[in-house]
This record gives sequence, structure tokens and C-alpha cells, in this order.
Amino acid sequence: MTEKLLSPLRNRPVPERLLTRLLGAGVAAVAYLLCLPWDLRNRAQSPDTLSETTPVTAIGVVSLILVLAALAAYFGRRDGLGWIVPVVAAPPAALMLLSFRSHPEPDASAWPLAWAFFTVVGAVGVLVTGAVARSLRPEQPEEWLLTAR
Repeated sequence: MTEKLLSPLRNRPVPERLLTRLLGAGVAAVAYLLCLPWDLRNRAQSPDTLSETTPVTAIGVVSLILVLAALAAYFGRRDGLGWIVPVVAAPPAALMLLSFRSHPEPDASAWPLAWAFFTVVGAVGVLVTGAVARSLRPEQPEEWLLTAR
């Protein structure tokens, strides 16, 4: 079982590779939905204020960052660097875009800039985390698996 969970994906059959990547993307999407819940009833706190109510908390943001970093490290260790961004960073970016687009009125049209900024920061963070995890993996994963038991 450890061999299946930790061996490089290039050594696994194609259906298993695709299923693992889809599962990782699903975990990233579910983590976003659980950590940053949507409030489609966005409304101003008072009639003359620009700030709106939001269910986003610091604990939610930190937990999302931790889950995405763990996923990036896992896929960085097992898969190619080219797969990390589409699997780990793309689902939260797509959900964030849907969330921003669901607001009835764009707040001074700032959401496209916010979405672009957070998407780039997320993609770079995921890529760096995956690259660090990839650099820490042993050259002979079979030997590492035998000593880890």
C-alpha cells in the first residue's frame, strides 16, 4: 500500500495516474469550499459603507493554505512539476472566479485584479512548494520505501 501512495506516478498505470490527479483536484476544490464558504447574500454592513459582510475568516484562509501546501508537496514528490498547478491551484482559482462573478455588483470592478493577484500568488506558492518537495525526494524511491517501513 505504501508503494502505491508514495511511488512516482510515472510508474503507475494511466488510469491510476488520472484518478490520482482527479482526486487531488477534488480535494483542492472541497478544501476551498469548506475553508472559504460563499455568502451569496453579500450586503453592506451599513447603508453608507463600502465594506461588505463576508464569511471568510483567518482560520479558514490559513487552513486552505495548509491543505494546498500539503497537496502541492505530495504531488511535487510523486508527479511532474507541470501537473502541480493544474491539479492543486486551478480548482481553487476557478471557484474563486465563480465566487467573484456571483456578486451582483462588482465593487469598483476590483474583483478581476483581486482574482488575478490571488491566482498568481497561489500558483507560485504551489509551484515552489512542489519544487521543494521534489528536490527532497530520494533518487531511488524503492530503497526509501524499504527503509521507511
